[in-house]
Amino acid sequence: MTRPDGDDTAAAPDRELLPIAGARRTWSWLWRELRGRWPSLTFALLVGLLGAVASVVPAYALGALVDRVREHAGGSAIVPITIVITVAALVGGVTTGLATYLIGRLCGQILAVLREATVARALTLPATTLERTGKGDLLSRVGTDAASIGKAASDVIPTMISAFLLGVLSVAAMAGIDWRLGLAGAVAVPLYALALRWYLPRAAPQYARERRAVADSSQLLVENMQGVRTVHAYRLEQARLHDIGIASGRARDISVSVFTLFTRFVGRVNRAEFFGLAAILVAGFLLVRGGSVTVGESAAAAVLFHRLFNPIGMLLFTFDEVQAAGASLARLVGVVELTPTPRPATGYSPDREPLEPADGSPELSGEQRLPGLSSGSRVPTDGSLELSGVRFSYDGQVEVLDGVSVRVAAGARVALVGSTGAGKSTLAAIAAGILRPGHGEARVGGVPLAELAPADLRARVAIVTQETHVFAGPLIEDLRLARPGASPDEATEALATVGALDWAQGLPDGLDTVVGEGGHELTAAQAQQLALARLVLADPAIAVLDEATAEAGSLGARDIEASAAAATRGRTTLIVAHRLTQAASADRVIVLEHGRVIEEGPHHELVAAGGRYAELWRAWETRTPTSPSSKARLT
Repeated sequence: MTRPDGDDTAAAPDRELLPIAGARRTWSWLWRELRGRWPSLTFALLVGLLGAVASVVPAYALGALVDRVREHAGGSAIVPITIVITVAALVGGVTTGLATYLIGRLCGQILAVLREATVARALTLPATTLERTGKGDLLSRVGTDAASIGKAASDVIPTMISAFLLGVLSVAAMAGIDWRLGLAGAVAVPLYALALRWYLPRAAPQYARERRAVADSSQLLVENMQGVRTVHAYRLEQARLHDIGIASGRARDISVSVFTLFTRFVGRVNRAEFFGLAAILVAGFLLVRGGSVTVGESAAAAVLFHRLFNPIGMLLFTFDEVQAAGASLARLVGVVELTPTPRPATGYSPDREPLEPADGSPELSGEQRLPGLSSGSRVPTDGSLELSGVRFSYDGQVEVLDGVSVRVAAGARVALVGSTGAGKSTLAAIAAGILRPGHGEARVGGVPLAELAPADLRARVAIVTQETHVFAGPLIEDLRLARPGASPDEATEALATVGALDWAQGLPDGLDTVVGEGGHELTAAQAQQLALARLVLADPAIAVLDEATAEAGSLGARDIEASAAAATRGRTTLIVAHRLTQAASADRVIVLEHGRVIEEGPHHELVAAGGRYAELWRAWETRTPTSPSSKARLT
């Protein structure tokens, strides 16, 4: 696939991946970050340059020592040279260490910004995007890729910069002794360049393939860990392990091929070192015999070049890690710069992405960051909710909603009913401001959602779905996601409203009990009540319940329905009804089929009319545990 800006992106063979930024956009992002920190960058480079100068001085001193020994100078001649070498070694050690620290700190700051930006963007990715790409790809980016960049930032990049500065100064020093010695040392440069030219074009695609293979393996692991109960239920352990083994084997094979490529690169580097040193020795011999340079100067040039073996080796041999870090950087920048496509004026856009709450929570809407929101937005006149002529398509081809219009008066309760795929959840998401309609409009109190400021939208509309999530941490902090400044008394009152206070206070540490992953595991019904308590704490004027009692199971359904009724009392409420008892208690019922409204009215009138709703109601009333076919499944 291709990004809108023209950068190439890569995809796995079997599924779509999140975008990967091209070289131009990756370097552009990195340059912006460096440009904003130019004083720190300049100071670090100056310190590194001083360290490189101090590292070159001992070679000159050794050359002078050779000449003095050849001149039969006294022992006192060694003292100043020894002092120069000692001081240069101390200065070189201190400045090189300081430069490494400064460069590492600068890289760490940039990495911190990148991590925060990646996580911030990941939390706002639409659910449709994650469904297409899989969570494994995203997890590998914020995990494996960030770790790769972190290692390069702390170890590789400071070493590379120091080695580069030392290499440039050493060649300049050799040329300073005699330009022909410098030219002889430069013989190795084209050989190094040829080695890199051979290696880099082959290595970059391999590292990109390796990252994608790791992402595929991570995706399989995530899917099977999340669905471990299903795997056990159907005895799929061996089959799933086989799939994971194949994915891991593919990643292993690519890693081996990358290492094989690197070892061939090392051979070319060693060849360049051999020819470079040989050229300096031959040139030095000829120049000494011709009287152009002294033995000590020739020896200094040879020592300078020989001392470059380690730094140049580090510079070149760490290119594999730099390549890996570069591939990881492109993957993270691809996420950071992934922005929602602007809303089209008319029609559908196949690549248009629906937006989600900024906090990523499906249970309770957080800050709705829709493009084009103005700080001076209009204020709704009441708590009514209206959707007019709404049409929506996820792929630009199949219409999920086709001209649906719904009005919910302030304080009223309206239930959406229909079979699977009728468009109920999509309509609810549009009403909550999570999805944007391709045509039509959603209004709150007469004001279009697109004109509401984020704070206004958050204060007026909240959605609770069946996909509840319990965040790791104290229970009271999980509640405060809806209102961070809520007091313990307010949190307690919210739990009491939805009938959850008894079990919450019965936890080992009460409201301070750690719940979620690694903590006390809540039941599906308790998690749903927690989501409803967040709704109470947020206190919006409009509540959208998208099958908010579906996951509770038959045993807890009545309690959750009572909790939902208590949480929405006095609020304008739009309910996607999983159980028809919810529809029966609503002021009005709207029946959807294939994205269209086919019936609308109070429960008793629709039952008396004998239409589609009446059929569903009869099936609901006559359902029995022994006759699954008679059950009306409305999800």
